[in-house]
Amino acid sequence: MQETRTNILMWYALLMFFFIAVSLPTIRQRLYSGVDTRVRGELAEEVEEFRKALVAELFAPAPLFEQPPVNALEARYAKLNNLFDNYIEKELLEDDTYLISIVNGQFYKASSLALPPGMEADSKLMKYWASLETEKNGEQRMADPNIGNIIYTVIPIKTETETLGAFVVVHATEGERKEAIEAMRIVTQVKIIALCLALILAWFVAGKVLAPLRTLITTARSISDTDLSKRLPIKGNGELAELAITFNEMMERLQTSFTTQRNFINDAGHELRTPITIIRGHLELMGDDPQEQQETIELVLDELDRMNRLVSDLVLLAKSENPNFLKIEKVDIASLTEEVLVKIKALGERNWQLDCVANGTVTVDRQRLTQALVNLAQNATQHTVEENTIAIGSAIARGEVHFWIRDTGEGIDPSDQKRIFERFARVSGSRRRSEGSGLGLAIVKAIAEAHGGMIRLDSNLGMGSKFTIVLPLEAKPKLPTITVSRE
Repeated sequence: MQETRTNILMWYALLMFFFIAVSLPTIRQRLYSGVDTRVRGELAEEVEEFRKALVAELFAPAPLFEQPPVNALEARYAKLNNLFDNYIEKELLEDDTYLISIVNGQFYKASSLALPPGMEADSKLMKYWASLETEKNGEQRMADPNIGNIIYTVIPIKTETETLGAFVVVHATEGERKEAIEAMRIVTQVKIIALCLALILAWFVAGKVLAPLRTLITTARSISDTDLSKRLPIKGNGELAELAITFNEMMERLQTSFTTQRNFINDAGHELRTPITIIRGHLELMGDDPQEQQETIELVLDELDRMNRLVSDLVLLAKSENPNFLKIEKVDIASLTEEVLVKIKALGERNWQLDCVANGTVTVDRQRLTQALVNLAQNATQHTVEENTIAIGSAIARGEVHFWIRDTGEGIDPSDQKRIFERFARVSGSRRRSEGSGLGLAIVKAIAEAHGGMIRLDSNLGMGSKFTIVLPLEAKPKLPTITVSRE
């Protein structure tokens, strides 16, 4: 059980590590993507604000872009310088955002007194921005690791004939990414702590979940062939509760089987011990008188015959659970009923009758079914007298065939009816002593159930009994059978 608990924990840990290994890169990518999206959104907002300021300043009553008079170009540069000065001074920017103005191809002013390396006034990147004549969005890796990548937007400011300057909005992403990395570090720490706590809790939870199995093992180990009374407690309605119910049901069957087996062995031993005792006693007391010896031999042979019948009945009951117990064939019901009547008339002087006969066929083992009906007739003769009636009949109803033996004898007490089909069972209040082994009705029941059928008893004290074997027209054996072809 400890190994199972460890295996559960190991699989749980592997799954958790797998999910963490998958989730961390995903979270990192989503954070970086969020940083990029937010920076580009801020750049777009800043550009839009500048466009509004540019329109308001340049399209004043004296437009900047009309054909200028003498010295008007200097006036345009002055007005553009004034626009940059006012706009850059009033804007409140984040630490990683830079506003850069370019006038007449030269760096003019920036929102920061010291631009990062790579963006100085005489840098290649500044000259590239100054040379652009159309709006440009771009991204570039900088040499300074504290700056990292920069995302920029360049807005050239032009007249119809020439470019006066440019406005550049730049955002360095390294600071944002460092914040994302810090967030990732915190997320990783939290996940590791959560994983450790989850594994600790999983260890205790696995122990609690497996507790019923430990109880099952303990209970199973405490069971012996002398004590099958132990049962598992049932808690809840889940799979473990279902396991406990199944285990308890199995133990009920085993206990019943062991009890039946023990009783069967005790009864069989008692039934066999009696003729052995009789034989041994008579042989020990047998003298030299020939007539006495002959009488003793006859008694011994009779007891041996009774033992042989008992052993044969026990063997038959054992075979009833084997796959080859039945040999199925199609049998004419009327013919079988009349044939059995002829056979059972030899059992004794009774008022033998034929109630009715069904027309049709049934798929059964002819010999086994005959044996069952003869056993029922033999049982009837033992509990009737010559004046009583014993009748046999057959009928078909609702896809089933009924074979019955009824008598007008002494009947069976209701308390005995519940156990009459058990092995070695005898009617306790009978006026007549049964000469059989007490296995006849048990054999009848075994044959009926082997065909997928059943046996019913209707009896009233002083009025007689009726035993009915109910079989399906198409036999449905509980075990595989051998099919016999008849030509």
